[in-house]
Amino acid sequence: MPTRVAVIDRDLCIEKRCGYACAKVCPPNRMGEECIVVEDDGVFPVISENLCIGCGLCVKKCPVKCIAIINLARELENPIFQYGINTFRVYGLPLPENGAVSLVGKNGIGKTTSIKLLSRAILPNFAILDRKLTDDEILEKLPIDTRRYFKSNNEIKVSSKPQNIDKIRKVFDGTVEELLGKISSEGVGKISELFKIEKIMKRKISQLSGGELQKVAIATSYMKEADIYYFDEVTNYLDIEERLRVGVILKELSEKKKVLMAEHDLTLLDYVSDYVYLYYGEENVYGVVSGIKNTRAGINEYIAGYLKDENVRFRTYEITFSKHSEGELKTKPILSYEAMKKDFGGFVFTSEAGDIRKGEILGIVGKNALGKSTFVKILAGEESADQGDKIPLKISYKPQYISADDKSVFETLSHCKGIVFEECKRKLNLSSLLEKKLNELSGGQLQRVALTAALCQNADIYLFDEPSAFLDIEQRFEFASLLRKVISESGKSAFVVDHDIVFIDAIANRLLVFDGESSVNGHSSVPLDKKAGMNSFLKVAGITMRRDKDSARPRINKPGSQLDTLQRESGEYYG
Repeated sequence: MPTRVAVIDRDLCIEKRCGYACAKVCPPNRMGEECIVVEDDGVFPVISENLCIGCGLCVKKCPVKCIAIINLARELENPIFQYGINTFRVYGLPLPENGAVSLVGKNGIGKTTSIKLLSRAILPNFAILDRKLTDDEILEKLPIDTRRYFKSNNEIKVSSKPQNIDKIRKVFDGTVEELLGKISSEGVGKISELFKIEKIMKRKISQLSGGELQKVAIATSYMKEADIYYFDEVTNYLDIEERLRVGVILKELSEKKKVLMAEHDLTLLDYVSDYVYLYYGEENVYGVVSGIKNTRAGINEYIAGYLKDENVRFRTYEITFSKHSEGELKTKPILSYEAMKKDFGGFVFTSEAGDIRKGEILGIVGKNALGKSTFVKILAGEESADQGDKIPLKISYKPQYISADDKSVFETLSHCKGIVFEECKRKLNLSSLLEKKLNELSGGQLQRVALTAALCQNADIYLFDEPSAFLDIEQRFEFASLLRKVISESGKSAFVVDHDIVFIDAIANRLLVFDGESSVNGHSSVPLDKKAGMNSFLKVAGITMRRDKDSARPRINKPGSQLDTLQRESGEYYG
């Protein structure tokens, strides 16, 4: 008999909307059993997972789609942690190893929960919710390897970089220098130089940009004297050069200490990691941790959606990569734009004249603070250029930073209709979000709503500024596939700014490459064919890349390796 997981999203469950339709249609309830009952406070129903027969009627009849009933394999009967009655639970736990270990999986599936368990921010409860377990009880229930880790945990010093870095602003109001000084009075200068944050040392934490705060958060965790370092998502807000710098730092750290990292940028985790654990399951319902795998084989299994050792297929399709990048289109230009200039006083942006063709996606790449967002804002009419005409076409614009008010997702997407909206709902998993308020959403959920709102606009040109931020690996490729389909079938065009090279490789026909001095001046090239654009960009970033021989996914070459040297000598930075 399979184990059942019943989860109720209590942010959506509202008795006024349905009169507890779930309890009324439940067959065991109608037979006199108490499978679905209302809690003592009379607000939320509780589903008995033991009495549930898995018929799915409550799921179908719930008007706000807040119930999930999942049948699990018998061997997954005992979760290592469950947050509460009818809430998310995770099965299994990764363990740090000598070197770097990465956790790979979609959002809402237990990676952050695992890091909290390993760092003892929360303790295993094995779904025993009515009392707190003693240390001896916890140890007795753990597998031998995991028991050994927890038994020696009091002797192990850990350092953790949290996923939500905004919390740092709430707990510390001093300068960057003061924050790092609280960790250690020595070596602050070396750390600031290592992470390239010398210019912001006197700035208050509250005044930092997202990328600056991310680098400070990583630096703060790095500075601590620890045996194991946990890093939960390190690439958000960082450009490719900064990502590589952080990757090199973490790789070097892993040669001396144990490092465990949760990350969605395939190129970075592939570069840093020695081993991976794969996560699968249902978003915000349950997560399962695979056995440990070497990095290349593990990532390729994740891409394939099939775990060989476990004999588990967790996705019905394989994420595919073309052995050749999206090619240049020979269609007619839909827009020709003039050379642009915008002087902000302390920063000057300039651009060569260019064009974008029918059915084409232009990728925009370059370091932070070179004017990429300024360029798309000028195209969108959000900024006026000192030089260059306004765009005489209908524009749909998804900005870099998304504001969230108390409107519902349903209201926000009220303009969305037709096939594109149905595809967005399916590929970006929006149905469960429609009744929620924007200010209740996570960063990834808000991003998916904003992408849908922009893609459903009736426009000639679509502008997306960092669409992959906060999205997990699968969501990035779902959106890439969706965007390519919409643009190619409609004959419209799109400009896309992003720092995920694998994502840009999957969608762009040509590239605009930005160079200059960050926060001083930035300049956009003419549109370049993919090969020339990638070579130009990667040469500035100082890295070479190749394609994996099995999956064709782009991979960063180890600096100084034979392949890296050969590609640099031949000028083929993007193999």
